[in-house]
Amino acid sequence: MAKREISPAVGVSAEEFLTIVPEPLQGVISRIRAEKDDGTRACPSKVLIDRSAMLTPAKRAALLDRIAELVDENLCGRSEMCLQFAELLNLALRNLGFNSFAVAGTATYLNAKGKRVFEWQHAWVRIGKEVVDGNTDSMTENVTVPPTLTVSPYWGPYPEAPNRVFDQSGYVATDADVQNIWWPELRDWLDKDFAGID
Repeated sequence: MAKREISPAVGVSAEEFLTIVPEPLQGVISRIRAEKDDGTRACPSKVLIDRSAMLTPAKRAALLDRIAELVDENLCGRSEMCLQFAELLNLALRNLGFNSFAVAGTATYLNAKGKRVFEWQHAWVRIGKEVVDGNTDSMTENVTVPPTLTVSPYWGPYPEAPNRVFDQSGYVATDADVQNIWWPELRDWLDKDFAGID
């Protein structure tokens, strides 16, 4: 069975989208497709900086990886899917009884010396004193991100978020793909499988 691919453009199929994107992006998409086919796509849990007191480490890792797997159905991968990633994580956490918020704003990423390396419009999740910046391991697949930038996903106390500064300007708006495709599937996974994860 073919893997589902969702076009980044409304009203344009994935194959039609491929005919209108610049050549460098076509190369990125080809590599992403090959990784999907051979099961080697990256997942957040492999490099997650986990300092959270919520749930269990296994549940946090499984939740991030399941959300990454869903939003990675975007033809271009998940490097531009921080809004959808944050919305899905927020829906899942609220479903689990947490008072969370998917927020948007500017994220600035720093090097080890605290110098600004990259800044962009981004989305993350706040839960009380904790923050989840869970989709950063895929950032360098975005052609606008410096290829030398390495930012591990983070889940833990807000003030301890390493090498990043968040400037919230609002909340994440509802996305049609999240609501109509991914959230029903994620909710079903939460209902059937999540409780059994230690």
